[in-house]
Amino acid sequence: MFCVECGKETPIFREGVCLNCYLKTHTLSNGPDSVDLPVCPHCNSFKYKNNWTSDIFGEVIRRVIKNTFKISKELKKVDINTTCQEVKDGMNCKVYISGFINDVEFTDEHDLLVKLKRIVCDVCSKKFGGYHEAIIQIRADNRKLSEKELNNILKEVEHLVENLRSKGNRALFITDIEEEHGGLNFFISDKGSGIVIVKKIQDLYGGTIKQSSKNIGMKDGKQLYRMTYLVRIFSYKKGDFIKFKDDFYKVNSIVGKKIKLTNLDNWEKTTEELKDIANSKIIGNENQIKEMIVISQNEKEIQIMNQESYEIKIIVKPKKMTIKSEKIKIVVLDDQYFIYPNIP
Repeated sequence: MFCVECGKETPIFREGVCLNCYLKTHTLSNGPDSVDLPVCPHCNSFKYKNNWTSDIFGEVIRRVIKNTFKISKELKKVDINTTCQEVKDGMNCKVYISGFINDVEFTDEHDLLVKLKRIVCDVCSKKFGGYHEAIIQIRADNRKLSEKELNNILKEVEHLVENLRSKGNRALFITDIEEEHGGLNFFISDKGSGIVIVKKIQDLYGGTIKQSSKNIGMKDGKQLYRMTYLVRIFSYKKGDFIKFKDDFYKVNSIVGKKIKLTNLDNWEKTTEELKDIANSKIIGNENQIKEMIVISQNEKEIQIMNQESYEIKIIVKPKKMTIKSEKIKIVVLDDQYFIYPNIP
């Protein structure tokens, strides 16, 4: 058949004209030559429809195109793609809008200048202003947190905040961190996330949680409160040695309100409620572990020698075992000698 416009003998697409002639008089998509896109210079968040988002530029600009470009309803299975190059104060983009009409694929190409307007976002404004809804205080009972504990807790809280942010809570941030009274203070922007964090710390390190609130004013007719969460970690910690009911134990772990122990006499494991061992006594830590030389052994006992004093001791084995190494770790507690349990 012949196209009524160009006269060529070619397949007719619609209205008596070929595909090329049809596209000369029909626009499948059109839009502006430039758009403004606010971006935060501190966190690189973008503002779209009065809301700030941490999504990447490509995702945001596709939404902008869908909102600002007119796309023909004839075009089905629409797909939008962009290639962008950074220029002064913005991005120079090629916009490709493709789709199908009667199973024939079409692609429109547009030039679009995205003008990046640098504006401090809502979250960064709060952060720089010292905004916080909660204070998380982490302390140890009757002792200071060790340097290792301080570092581990700091990393854990920062990891928890980043994890919650990655799940959509971009308004969550740590305003400030203080080391005080042998513990740590975290100033957190979101009090709801604060309780999630303190419960996780309790699960990891054990201890109790106390919370209090302070009225800090009103907003939109509602009272505003700042929460303080105190996590008091028990005095016991992993690796300590304690005396409980006249027996000696190694602390393997503390989870929530439970403590996992190993009896040094027989290496039997046990789990106790922390409240039930409140009156037990911490009698040592890893400093009580000594490496000594194996002299001899039989089924029930092992003879060892102190490498420094050359003192020889005989220790009852905690269970039936054969020591194959020339040296062995020994725990000395209240002048009593125990083979260090080879368990985590």
